[in-house]
Amino acid sequence: MAPAGEKKNILKRLDAGEVVIGDGGFVFALEKRGYVKAGPWTPEAAAEHPEAVRQLHREFLRAGSNVMQTFTFYASDDKLENRGQTLSFTGRQINEAACDLAREVANEGDALVAGGVSQTPAYLSGKTEEEVKAIFIKQIDVFVQKNVDFLIAEVWGVTPCHCITAHISVSKCADIVGINCHFDPETCVKTVKLMKEGVEKAGLKAHYMSQPLAFHTPDCGCQGFIDLPEFPFGLEPRILTRMDMHKYAREAYNAGIRYIGGCCGFEPYHIRALAEELEAERGCLPAGSEKHGSWGSGLSLHTKPWVRARARRDYWEKLKPASGRPFCPSMSTPDSWGVTKGHADLMQQKEATSKEQLEALFDKASQGH
Repeated sequence: MAPAGEKKNILKRLDAGEVVIGDGGFVFALEKRGYVKAGPWTPEAAAEHPEAVRQLHREFLRAGSNVMQTFTFYASDDKLENRGQTLSFTGRQINEAACDLAREVANEGDALVAGGVSQTPAYLSGKTEEEVKAIFIKQIDVFVQKNVDFLIAEVWGVTPCHCITAHISVSKCADIVGINCHFDPETCVKTVKLMKEGVEKAGLKAHYMSQPLAFHTPDCGCQGFIDLPEFPFGLEPRILTRMDMHKYAREAYNAGIRYIGGCCGFEPYHIRALAEELEAERGCLPAGSEKHGSWGSGLSLHTKPWVRARARRDYWEKLKPASGRPFCPSMSTPDSWGVTKGHADLMQQKEATSKEQLEALFDKASQGH
């Protein structure tokens, strides 16, 4: 253990063989709670409703999270000004507030603070490398000034093996590599395995992380769950159960992944399930398990005998949950517009989306793109 008041950094924890439990998806969780607007998905709640962001951090901490990721995704100025959105806070103010909240809650336990580097619409709009980097630097400057413990950033458009070997051997900037968002745990763990193979084949070393969706997405396309017709308001039937989370945690651990967390759809109870599955490996249970009997053991206290009969692991492991929707399919046909970086449909603008622009999109959708 580190001396009182001193926390081991992320690499020391991973180098020591510890399992690091990440947190969950703030954007979706706070949208459902009424603090984030679906569409822009911007995180002004960090400055506008700090009590809501603080509380969600605390719930993830209580559930077992070892990392408080700053609520800064889409906190770049170009995103905050996109398509007619007007806010009372600047990107800097939002990033600073998010860092302060994450640090405040992290200091209530043994958690670290990760600065979440945001995507930028400027990249998809085909802006120059210098313009895109300038936007990243504005956000990263705040992370440096606020002394976050490490950064989490995303890379797009290359194969897993090429992405990882390039970032470790050429850029020398990635100590931990893995997959974040857009796909379910099964896909993410398989992809991290490919990354691991690439790293080992190249004679390199790295730690591995996985932060998937909390939704089943076996039918999605290459852009992940945003192509599914249920995105974003009809995804609830796809939510992983806590039993699914136990399976994910075990499969990730067996694959050599030691930073295990989640992204969109992950709620604190999902994170608690990860921590409970890896209790033996971590040597502890989270505070949130005080009110949760492992594998339904608390159901032994239920008044109904048929519910008490479910107080066992094998019942929940074998359960195939029904959706209760008799006329719904098990899978969907994802949208596939073939739109990517530089395409006219992805050009961003400060003005609000016009009625004519929306009608053109509606027509395109109705004609099968």
